[in-house]
Amino acid sequence: MDVPETHYVRTEDGLHIAYQVFGSGPYDLVWNDTMANVDANWDLPSWAAFLRELGGHARVITFDRRGLGVSDRPASPDVMSLERGMEDLRTVLDAVGIERAVHLGFSWGCALSLLFAASYPSRTAGLALLAPIVYSWSTPDFPWGFATLGQPVPADEPLWGTDAHARAELIDMGGPTDDAEVRAWAKWFRLVASPGAADLVQQATRQTDVRTLLPQIQVPTVVLQKSGDRDRLSGGAAPWIAAQIPGARFVQIPGGESFPTARDAALFDAVDGLAREIRDQEAEFDRVLATVMFTDIVGSTERAATLGDRAWRDLAERHHGVVRTMLARYRGNEVDTAGDGFFATFDGPARAVRCALAIRDAVRPLGIEIRAGCHTGEVETIDGKVGGVAVSIGARVAALAAPSEVLTSSTVKDLTAGSGLTFEDAGERELKGVPDRWHLYRVVA
Repeated sequence: MDVPETHYVRTEDGLHIAYQVFGSGPYDLVWNDTMANVDANWDLPSWAAFLRELGGHARVITFDRRGLGVSDRPASPDVMSLERGMEDLRTVLDAVGIERAVHLGFSWGCALSLLFAASYPSRTAGLALLAPIVYSWSTPDFPWGFATLGQPVPADEPLWGTDAHARAELIDMGGPTDDAEVRAWAKWFRLVASPGAADLVQQATRQTDVRTLLPQIQVPTVVLQKSGDRDRLSGGAAPWIAAQIPGARFVQIPGGESFPTARDAALFDAVDGLAREIRDQEAEFDRVLATVMFTDIVGSTERAATLGDRAWRDLAERHHGVVRTMLARYRGNEVDTAGDGFFATFDGPARAVRCALAIRDAVRPLGIEIRAGCHTGEVETIDGKVGGVAVSIGARVAALAAPSEVLTSSTVKDLTAGSGLTFEDAGERELKGVPDRWHLYRVVA
């Protein structure tokens, strides 16, 4: 995968936020890290390998928060606040045209993911939180932190962006510490933030507490932690964090580093599994009982050859107008039109049958006949498309109908008892691609 192009989008308060979109996976994924430079990320071989692997699983959206990387760096006191970061993320998602995405947060980036999910649950499909940090200070009920609030944090770290600083960070994260890797990370740190900006990040994170958000998270969540994570903030809090989020799962994955790598197959499996779970759940939520109706013109190919293209097109348009008029009259929902056929759904089986009869009678003056089939069952809506076994059954029933005949499954007959409709036994039939034999009924006018 080539290095993606960097784009800019302008926030409501006039700042330019840098972002990238890359990958070709089946779902949208927002990558939230504490600090980043969307350009320099690709100069670190280990980090670039992770991003490329991530792009093989999803369409990834990554961005630089204001004050960092190649985004604008305003000198405002709230530049590093989570609220501003959330505004930057929302602006990027709007620019890309993404309504809902899975959010993968890492370390302090999880705080932004949590705030966004709590504030915009309708725009958050799910959360994957890797080595999450939600608070910096130790308390009796939260012993994972630097020290007690108000006590000084040990200030023994070397100067920001130097080789010594990079080496200390890599040792702390369990990463490689050869000279080439250290120099590459030192340069990355300098390109991500200036010393002043880095200090602002540290000040903001040490004042941030998102623990109260955890019980408010409404989206599917998985909390991940590497077995060898030695980070003093995220090393033990992950199971506790998962327990505070309703329905969240805690998953420990193998690995000695605290940061993600391209080798973390269990990480990618967990995030992919979350995305699949969300997709399957949403398919379940979108399943409803409906009656499907299929119609098509009998002998359309021969009729088109006889009339010629223009005359046939005019006749087909008149047919379409009749069908749509009847669908509106009987409150049907047009799902698809293919050539001379219609596929529609109804929330009542009797209306579907009466609509099919009305279409049959209304097109006769045009000199054409239709065949129609109806079936009632569970249908599902995925990406705006109606599908499911019930749709296949309805199509097969319609294909077996004779000219000017409306066939239905036994389910439609049983559900319309007392409606005044009359049915005639059409026998048992095999439906192509559908198990078992099906008892069909012919609607009698």
